[in-house]
Amino acid sequence: MTAVKPVQQAAIQQYARQLHLPTLGDQFAGLAEEAVKEKQSHLSYLEALLEAEVEERDRKAVARRIQDAHFPAVKTLEEFDFQSSQHIPAAIVRNLSEGGYLTRKEPVIFLGETGTGKTHLATGLGVAACRQRKRVRFTTAAEMVTELIEAQNKLELTRVRNRWTRYDLIVIDELGYVVMRMPRRSCYFR
Repeated sequence: MTAVKPVQQAAIQQYARQLHLPTLGDQFAGLAEEAVKEKQSHLSYLEALLEAEVEERDRKAVARRIQDAHFPAVKTLEEFDFQSSQHIPAAIVRNLSEGGYLTRKEPVIFLGETGTGKTHLATGLGVAACRQRKRVRFTTAAEMVTELIEAQNKLELTRVRNRWTRYDLIVIDELGYVVMRMPRRSCYFR
């Protein structure tokens, strides 16, 4: 196998663009050289090229889910210091990160004093759900209440409710900071 010719390289990059395979277009030449050095078969080269494309798409899909979740800061469970927070059972949190509670539609509630890591853990579970291709939304209780009240005032409560029900996981932070005053007319979700 010889070096890729400029005309060939331009044609392959054009085909990759048309087929929406950007990673393939970016990496085919480098992977071809590597395949020649390692004396790989054409099928091994093709497999490596397609694997690179799939991995990059997966990475971008997860990044997009994390961005769409509106986390205040992206924090993972791997970054949480369970040694300093020995009152938090690491095994239970790691088990939760596998997402079974989402399948069973079980709520998870973190209770504790300020600064104990509740937001970090909730965000970490949200990031884990994003990695599992779940639709996640992070909000504070105050933001959610404000949005619902505004939607009710604009007679758009059904539209807002339908949007919220599309998420696989909703992380509601700062529940203890919301002072609820019930108006004479109440809004209910059914």
